[in-house]
Amino acid sequence: MSVTPLQALPLDQLRQRSSTKWRTYGDDVLPLFVAETDFAPAPAITAALGRAVALGDTGYTPPDPGIVTAYAGFAARRFGWEVDPSRVRTTCDVMMGVVEILRRVVEPGDRVIVTTPVYPPFFECVPEAGAVVERVPLRDTGTSWELDLLAIEAAFAGGARAILLCNPHNPTGTVHSRETLAALADIAAGFGAVVISDEIHAPLTHRDAAFTPFLNASPVAARVGYAVVSASKAFNLAGLKCALMVTAADETTGVVRALPAEVEWRTGLFGAIAAVAAFSPESDDWLDAQLAALDENRMLLADLLAAHLPAARYRIPDAGFLAWVDLRDLGWGDNPAVKILRDARVALHLGPLFGEEGRGHVRINFGCSPEVLREAVQRIAQISR
Repeated sequence: MSVTPLQALPLDQLRQRSSTKWRTYGDDVLPLFVAETDFAPAPAITAALGRAVALGDTGYTPPDPGIVTAYAGFAARRFGWEVDPSRVRTTCDVMMGVVEILRRVVEPGDRVIVTTPVYPPFFECVPEAGAVVERVPLRDTGTSWELDLLAIEAAFAGGARAILLCNPHNPTGTVHSRETLAALADIAAGFGAVVISDEIHAPLTHRDAAFTPFLNASPVAARVGYAVVSASKAFNLAGLKCALMVTAADETTGVVRALPAEVEWRTGLFGAIAAVAAFSPESDDWLDAQLAALDENRMLLADLLAAHLPAARYRIPDAGFLAWVDLRDLGWGDNPAVKILRDARVALHLGPLFGEEGRGHVRINFGCSPEVLREAVQRIAQISR
Protein backbone atom coordinates (compact mmCIF):
# COMPACT_ATOMS: atom_id res chain seq x y z
CA MET A 1 0.00 0.00 0.00
CA SER A 2 1.41 3.39 -1.00
CA VAL A 3 1.82 6.07 1.67
CA THR A 4 1.50 9.78 1.00
CA PRO A 5 4.75 11.45 2.10
CA LEU A 6 4.59 13.94 4.95
CA GLN A 7 5.11 17.56 3.88
CA ALA A 8 7.73 19.68 5.63
CA LEU A 9 6.67 23.01 7.07
CA PRO A 10 7.48 26.17 5.06
CA LEU A 11 10.68 28.01 5.87
CA ASP A 12 8.97 31.13 7.17
CA GLN A 13 7.18 29.01 9.76
CA LEU A 14 10.25 26.99 10.65
CA ARG A 15 12.27 30.14 11.28
CA GLN A 16 9.85 30.97 14.10
CA ARG A 17 11.13 27.96 16.03
CA SER A 18 13.55 28.67 18.86
CA SER A 19 15.53 25.41 18.77
CA THR A 20 19.23 24.99 17.96
CA LYS A 21 18.61 24.36 14.27
CA TRP A 22 16.84 27.69 13.82
CA ARG A 23 18.69 29.94 16.26
CA THR A 24 22.36 29.10 15.63
CA TYR A 25 22.63 30.98 12.32
CA GLY A 26 20.94 33.90 10.61
CA ASP A 27 18.09 33.72 8.13
CA ASP A 28 20.51 33.72 5.19
CA VAL A 29 21.74 30.23 6.17
CA LEU A 30 20.01 26.97 5.29
CA PRO A 31 20.51 24.83 8.44
CA LEU A 32 21.08 21.16 7.58
CA PHE A 33 23.41 20.30 10.44
CA VAL A 34 21.87 19.30 13.80
CA ALA A 35 19.49 16.32 13.87
CA GLU A 36 16.16 18.12 14.00
CA THR A 37 13.48 17.59 11.37
CA ASP A 38 11.20 20.10 9.67
CA PHE A 39 7.83 18.38 9.96
CA ALA A 40 4.84 19.31 12.10
CA PRO A 41 4.50 17.01 15.10
CA ALA A 42 2.37 13.89 14.99
CA PRO A 43 -1.22 14.96 15.81
CA ALA A 44 -1.37 12.62 18.81
CA ILE A 45 1.67 14.37 20.30
CA THR A 46 0.24 17.85 19.71
CA ALA A 47 -3.02 16.80 21.37
CA ALA A 48 -1.32 15.20 24.36
CA LEU A 49 0.98 18.15 25.03
CA GLY A 50 -1.82 20.67 24.46
CA ARG A 51 -3.98 18.89 27.01
CA ALA A 52 -1.09 18.84 29.51
CA VAL A 53 -0.50 22.58 29.12
CA ALA A 54 -4.21 23.34 29.42
CA LEU A 55 -4.36 21.32 32.64
CA GLY A 56 -1.19 22.84 34.05
CA ASP A 57 0.22 19.32 34.09
CA THR A 58 3.78 20.57 34.49
CA GLY A 59 4.90 18.91 37.71
CA TYR A 60 7.24 16.06 38.48
CA THR A 61 7.31 12.91 36.37
CA PRO A 62 5.43 10.07 38.11
CA PRO A 63 6.92 6.61 38.66
CA ASP A 64 4.83 5.16 35.83
CA PRO A 65 3.89 7.74 33.17
CA GLY A 66 2.86 4.96 30.78
CA ILE A 67 5.95 5.18 28.58
CA VAL A 68 7.29 1.70 29.35
CA THR A 69 4.11 -0.05 28.26
CA ALA A 70 3.79 2.22 25.23
CA TYR A 71 7.31 1.40 24.09
CA ALA A 72 6.77 -2.33 24.56
CA GLY A 73 3.77 -2.12 22.26
CA PHE A 74 5.71 -0.08 19.70
CA ALA A 75 8.64 -2.52 19.71
CA ALA A 76 6.28 -5.44 19.15
CA ARG A 77 4.49 -3.72 16.26
CA ARG A 78 7.46 -2.20 14.50
CA PHE A 79 10.32 -4.62 15.25
CA GLY A 80 8.66 -7.88 16.26
CA TRP A 81 10.47 -7.56 19.58
CA GLU A 82 8.82 -8.59 22.84
CA VAL A 83 10.05 -6.20 25.53
CA ASP A 84 9.38 -7.04 29.16
CA PRO A 85 8.16 -3.77 30.72
CA SER A 86 9.56 -4.83 34.09
CA ARG A 87 13.05 -4.67 32.59
CA VAL A 88 12.83 -1.01 31.48
CA ARG A 89 13.59 2.26 33.27
CA THR A 90 13.44 5.84 32.02
CA THR A 91 15.91 8.70 32.17
CA CYS A 92 16.55 12.11 30.64
CA ASP A 93 18.10 11.23 27.28
CA VAL A 94 20.02 8.50 25.51
CA MET A 95 23.51 9.77 26.29
CA MET A 96 22.65 10.13 29.98
CA GLY A 97 21.43 6.54 29.97
CA VAL A 98 24.64 5.42 28.30
CA VAL A 99 26.79 7.22 30.86
CA GLU A 100 24.89 5.85 33.85
CA ILE A 101 25.10 2.27 32.57
CA LEU A 102 28.80 2.65 31.73
CA ARG A 103 29.51 3.82 35.26
CA ARG A 104 28.16 0.53 36.57
CA VAL A 105 29.78 -1.88 34.11
CA VAL A 106 33.33 -0.53 33.73
CA GLU A 107 36.01 0.60 36.13
CA PRO A 108 37.82 3.95 35.95
CA GLY A 109 40.44 3.79 33.22
CA ASP A 110 38.84 0.85 31.40
CA ARG A 111 38.67 1.11 27.63
CA VAL A 112 35.37 1.30 25.75
CA ILE A 113 35.22 0.64 22.01
CA VAL A 114 33.50 3.12 19.70
CA THR A 115 33.18 2.42 15.98
CA THR A 116 34.22 5.54 14.10
CA PRO A 117 33.09 7.65 12.34
CA VAL A 118 30.45 8.00 15.01
CA TYR A 119 28.10 10.43 16.76
CA PRO A 120 30.41 13.01 18.41
CA PRO A 121 28.96 12.77 21.98
CA PHE A 122 30.25 9.18 22.11
CA PHE A 123 33.72 10.66 22.54
CA GLU A 124 32.49 12.67 25.53
CA CYS A 125 30.20 10.26 27.35
CA VAL A 126 32.86 7.55 27.71
CA PRO A 127 35.30 9.77 29.67
CA GLU A 128 32.34 11.22 31.58
CA ALA A 129 31.85 7.69 32.90
CA GLY A 130 35.54 7.50 33.85
CA ALA A 131 36.55 5.26 30.94
CA VAL A 132 38.83 5.72 27.92
CA VAL A 133 37.73 5.67 24.28
CA GLU A 134 39.21 2.99 22.05
CA ARG A 135 38.47 3.71 18.40
CA VAL A 136 37.81 0.78 16.09
CA PRO A 137 36.76 2.18 12.69
CA LEU A 138 33.94 0.71 10.67
CA ARG A 139 35.12 -1.42 7.78
CA ASP A 140 34.51 0.11 4.38
CA THR A 141 33.62 -2.71 1.98
CA GLY A 142 33.61 -0.39 -1.03
CA THR A 143 29.81 -0.42 -1.19
CA SER A 144 28.84 -0.20 2.49
CA TRP A 145 30.14 0.11 6.04
CA GLU A 146 30.08 -2.68 8.58
CA LEU A 147 31.44 -3.50 12.02
CA ASP A 148 35.03 -4.75 11.86
CA LEU A 149 34.48 -7.80 14.03
CA LEU A 150 38.09 -8.96 13.85
CA ALA A 151 39.37 -5.58 15.02
CA ILE A 152 36.71 -5.46 17.75
CA GLU A 153 37.76 -8.91 18.92
CA ALA A 154 41.39 -7.75 19.02
CA ALA A 155 40.39 -4.73 21.10
CA PHE A 156 38.55 -6.96 23.59
CA ALA A 157 41.53 -9.31 23.67
CA GLY A 158 43.67 -6.28 24.47
CA GLY A 159 41.57 -5.43 27.50
CA ALA A 160 38.59 -3.34 26.34
CA ARG A 161 35.65 -3.97 28.66
CA ALA A 162 32.68 -2.68 26.65
CA ILE A 163 31.57 -1.48 23.26
CA LEU A 164 29.25 1.47 22.67
CA LEU A 165 27.28 0.45 19.60
CA CYS A 166 25.35 2.81 17.32
CA ASN A 167 22.48 0.76 15.87
CA PRO A 168 21.48 2.10 13.34
CA HIS A 169 24.77 3.88 12.88
CA ASN A 170 25.12 7.65 12.92
CA PRO A 171 26.42 9.17 10.59
CA THR A 172 26.50 6.44 7.93
CA GLY A 173 22.90 5.26 8.36
CA THR A 174 24.07 1.63 8.47
CA VAL A 175 21.60 -0.93 9.83
CA HIS A 176 23.68 -3.78 11.23
CA SER A 177 22.46 -7.25 10.30
CA ARG A 178 21.15 -9.76 12.83
CA GLU A 179 24.08 -12.04 12.00
CA THR A 180 26.62 -9.29 12.65
CA LEU A 181 25.00 -8.33 15.96
CA ALA A 182 24.85 -11.96 17.09
CA ALA A 183 28.53 -12.38 16.22
CA LEU A 184 29.38 -9.22 18.15
CA ALA A 185 27.50 -10.58 21.16
CA ASP A 186 29.44 -13.84 21.02
CA ILE A 187 32.74 -11.96 20.88
CA ALA A 188 31.82 -9.75 23.83
CA ALA A 189 30.62 -12.71 25.87
CA GLY A 190 33.87 -14.53 25.22
CA PHE A 191 35.77 -11.74 26.96
CA GLY A 192 33.25 -11.05 29.71
CA ALA A 193 32.50 -7.66 28.12
CA VAL A 194 29.22 -5.81 27.59
CA VAL A 195 27.49 -4.12 24.68
CA ILE A 196 25.56 -0.87 25.12
CA SER A 197 23.45 -0.18 22.05
CA ASP A 198 22.21 3.33 21.20
CA GLU A 199 19.08 2.61 19.13
CA ILE A 200 17.67 6.12 18.87
CA HIS A 201 17.37 6.00 15.06
CA ALA A 202 15.72 2.56 14.94
CA PRO A 203 12.15 3.76 14.22
CA LEU A 204 13.50 5.47 11.08
CA THR A 205 14.74 2.32 9.34
CA HIS A 206 13.82 2.48 5.66
CA ARG A 207 11.77 0.03 3.63
CA ASP A 208 14.74 -1.77 2.08
CA ALA A 209 16.40 -2.60 5.41
CA ALA A 210 15.39 -4.61 8.48
CA PHE A 211 16.28 -3.32 11.93
CA THR A 212 17.31 -5.85 14.56
CA PRO A 213 17.28 -4.68 18.19
CA PHE A 214 20.58 -5.77 19.69
CA LEU A 215 18.90 -7.49 22.62
CA ASN A 216 16.81 -9.50 20.17
CA ALA A 217 19.72 -10.60 17.97
CA SER A 218 20.41 -13.78 19.95
CA PRO A 219 20.15 -15.27 23.45
CA VAL A 220 23.75 -14.25 24.05
CA ALA A 221 22.99 -10.66 23.01
CA ALA A 222 20.10 -10.60 25.47
CA ARG A 223 22.52 -11.63 28.20
CA VAL A 224 25.41 -9.23 27.48
CA GLY A 225 23.54 -6.19 26.18
CA TYR A 226 21.84 -2.99 27.20
CA ALA A 227 19.75 -0.87 24.83
CA VAL A 228 19.01 2.82 25.23
CA VAL A 229 16.11 4.09 23.11
CA SER A 230 13.98 7.19 22.66
CA ALA A 231 11.26 8.74 20.51
CA SER A 232 13.30 11.91 20.22
CA LYS A 233 14.82 11.45 16.75
CA ALA A 234 11.90 9.80 14.97
CA PHE A 235 9.37 12.27 16.40
CA ASN A 236 11.60 15.36 16.82
CA LEU A 237 11.25 15.49 20.62
CA ALA A 238 14.87 16.02 21.70
CA GLY A 239 14.05 19.09 23.79
CA LEU A 240 11.50 17.23 25.92
CA LYS A 241 13.99 14.81 27.51
CA CYS A 242 12.87 11.21 27.79
CA ALA A 243 14.74 7.97 27.06
CA LEU A 244 14.45 4.34 28.10
CA MET A 245 17.09 1.88 29.27
CA VAL A 246 16.07 -1.63 28.20
CA THR A 247 17.46 -4.98 29.37
CA ALA A 248 16.60 -8.61 28.73
CA ALA A 249 18.41 -10.69 31.38
CA ASP A 250 18.46 -10.86 35.16
CA GLU A 251 22.03 -9.60 35.59
CA THR A 252 21.69 -6.60 33.29
CA THR A 253 18.24 -5.80 34.67
CA GLY A 254 19.75 -5.81 38.14
CA VAL A 255 22.35 -3.25 37.05
CA VAL A 256 19.70 -0.87 35.70
CA ARG A 257 17.38 -1.37 38.66
CA ALA A 258 20.24 -0.47 41.00
CA LEU A 259 20.72 2.94 39.39
CA PRO A 260 19.88 5.80 41.77
CA ALA A 261 16.29 7.04 41.76
CA GLU A 262 17.61 10.41 40.57
CA VAL A 263 18.50 8.87 37.21
CA GLU A 264 14.82 8.17 36.63
CA TRP A 265 13.68 11.46 38.17
CA ARG A 266 15.54 13.25 35.39
CA THR A 267 12.92 12.09 32.87
CA GLY A 268 10.98 15.11 31.61
CA LEU A 269 7.22 14.90 32.16
CA PHE A 270 6.49 16.47 28.78
CA GLY A 271 9.00 14.05 27.25
CA ALA A 272 7.16 11.10 28.76
CA ILE A 273 3.74 12.43 27.74
CA ALA A 274 4.94 13.03 24.17
CA ALA A 275 6.67 9.66 23.95
CA VAL A 276 3.55 7.80 25.09
CA ALA A 277 1.67 9.48 22.24
CA ALA A 278 4.52 8.86 19.79
CA PHE A 279 4.74 5.16 20.57
CA SER A 280 0.98 4.66 20.46
CA PRO A 281 -0.67 2.99 17.43
CA GLU A 282 -2.31 6.36 16.74
CA SER A 283 1.05 7.75 15.56
CA ASP A 284 2.00 4.84 13.27
CA ASP A 285 0.48 6.43 10.16
CA TRP A 286 2.30 9.69 10.81
CA LEU A 287 5.60 7.82 11.21
CA ASP A 288 5.01 5.92 7.98
CA ALA A 289 4.29 9.20 6.17
CA GLN A 290 7.48 10.72 7.50
CA LEU A 291 9.44 7.66 6.41
CA ALA A 292 7.97 8.01 2.94
CA ALA A 293 9.15 11.63 2.80
CA LEU A 294 12.62 10.71 4.03
CA ASP A 295 12.81 7.85 1.56
CA GLU A 296 12.15 10.25 -1.29
CA ASN A 297 14.71 12.72 0.04
CA ARG A 298 17.50 10.17 0.47
CA MET A 299 17.05 9.24 -3.19
CA LEU A 300 16.68 12.88 -4.27
CA LEU A 301 19.97 13.74 -2.58
CA ALA A 302 21.74 11.06 -4.63
CA ASP A 303 20.31 12.56 -7.83
CA LEU A 304 21.18 16.12 -6.81
CA LEU A 305 24.76 15.27 -5.95
CA ALA A 306 25.21 13.32 -9.18
CA ALA A 307 23.89 16.27 -11.19
CA HIS A 308 25.53 19.18 -9.37
CA LEU A 309 28.46 17.77 -7.35
CA PRO A 310 29.60 14.63 -9.17
CA ALA A 311 32.86 14.59 -7.21
CA ALA A 312 30.91 13.97 -3.99
CA ARG A 313 30.62 10.37 -2.80
CA TYR A 314 27.42 9.37 -1.04
CA ARG A 315 25.88 6.03 -0.11
CA ILE A 316 22.14 6.01 0.45
CA PRO A 317 21.57 5.29 4.16
CA ASP A 318 19.57 2.34 5.48
CA ALA A 319 17.99 4.44 8.24
CA GLY A 320 17.43 7.98 9.41
CA PHE A 321 17.56 11.41 7.82
CA LEU A 322 21.32 11.95 7.90
CA ALA A 323 23.64 11.60 4.92
CA TRP A 324 27.38 10.99 5.22
CA VAL A 325 29.05 12.61 2.22
CA ASP A 326 32.70 12.40 1.20
CA LEU A 327 33.90 15.68 -0.35
CA ARG A 328 37.64 14.98 -0.36
CA ASP A 329 37.83 15.03 -4.14
CA LEU A 330 36.68 18.65 -4.12
CA GLY A 331 39.91 19.71 -2.40
CA TRP A 332 38.17 21.72 0.32
CA GLY A 333 40.39 20.47 3.11
CA ASP A 334 39.79 18.37 6.19
CA ASN A 335 36.69 20.28 7.26
CA PRO A 336 34.75 21.30 4.12
CA ALA A 337 31.66 22.34 6.11
CA VAL A 338 33.56 25.48 7.15
CA LYS A 339 33.97 26.64 3.55
CA ILE A 340 30.40 25.63 2.70
CA LEU A 341 28.99 27.71 5.55
CA ARG A 342 31.16 30.71 4.70
CA ASP A 343 30.72 30.71 0.93
CA ALA A 344 27.39 28.94 0.30
CA ARG A 345 25.56 29.86 3.51
CA VAL A 346 24.57 26.25 4.12
CA ALA A 347 25.26 24.77 7.56
CA LEU A 348 26.31 21.12 7.55
CA HIS A 349 27.71 19.04 10.39
CA LEU A 350 31.51 19.05 10.66
CA GLY A 351 32.96 15.74 9.47
CA PRO A 352 36.08 15.66 11.70
CA LEU A 353 33.90 15.76 14.83
CA PHE A 354 32.93 12.16 14.02
CA GLY A 355 36.55 10.98 14.25
CA GLU A 356 39.62 10.86 12.03
CA GLU A 357 37.59 9.05 9.38
CA GLY A 358 35.47 12.19 9.05
CA ARG A 359 38.20 14.31 7.52
CA GLY A 360 36.98 15.71 4.22
CA HIS A 361 33.39 14.66 4.98
CA VAL A 362 30.16 16.42 5.92
CA ARG A 363 26.90 15.18 7.41
CA ILE A 364 23.76 16.50 5.71
CA ASN A 365 20.34 16.50 7.38
CA PHE A 366 17.75 15.73 4.70
CA GLY A 367 14.80 15.80 7.09
CA CYS A 368 13.52 18.88 5.28
CA SER A 369 11.49 19.78 2.20
CA PRO A 370 12.76 18.71 -1.23
CA GLU A 371 12.91 22.40 -2.15
CA VAL A 372 15.29 23.21 0.71
CA LEU A 373 17.44 20.20 -0.15
CA ARG A 374 17.64 21.26 -3.80
CA GLU A 375 18.58 24.81 -2.92
CA ALA A 376 21.25 23.66 -0.47
CA VAL A 377 22.97 21.41 -3.00
CA GLN A 378 22.72 24.06 -5.72
CA ARG A 379 24.29 26.66 -3.41
CA ILE A 380 27.15 24.30 -2.65
CA ALA A 381 27.60 23.51 -6.33
CA GLN A 382 27.94 27.21 -7.11
CA ILE A 383 31.08 27.52 -4.98
CA SER A 384 32.65 24.45 -6.59
CA ARG A 385 32.83 26.10 -10.01
